[in-house]
Amino acid sequence: MREPSFLVLTALVDEPRHGYGVIAEVGSITHGRVRLRPGTLYAALDRLSADGYVAVAGEEVVDGRLRRYYTLTQAGAAALAEEADRLRERAEQATRRLRARVVPA
Repeated sequence: MREPSFLVLTALVDEPRHGYGVIAEVGSITHGRVRLRPGTLYAALDRLSADGYVAVAGEEVVDGRLRRYYTLTQAGAAALAEEADRLRERAEQATRRLRARVVPA
């Protein structure tokens, strides 16, 4: 899973969010390291929607503009959990290898 998709799914775990809300939450999750651009966000949302990982939770018009809210589906939660487990295993392997590393004198 690509990092933007992983972060978008993570941003939707606790509540439905509109596009700007997802962008802001990703910034918060990554402590500002990742700043999703709208094109990247909506491409990820399109893929995740096609895969059944996110769904439209509702729409509203604010200041004459349509605001669409996205929510995480059960399939999306399962995919996120699987990816988090995969990443955790890789990080643990790297940590074990670093601890066992012999530094040349």
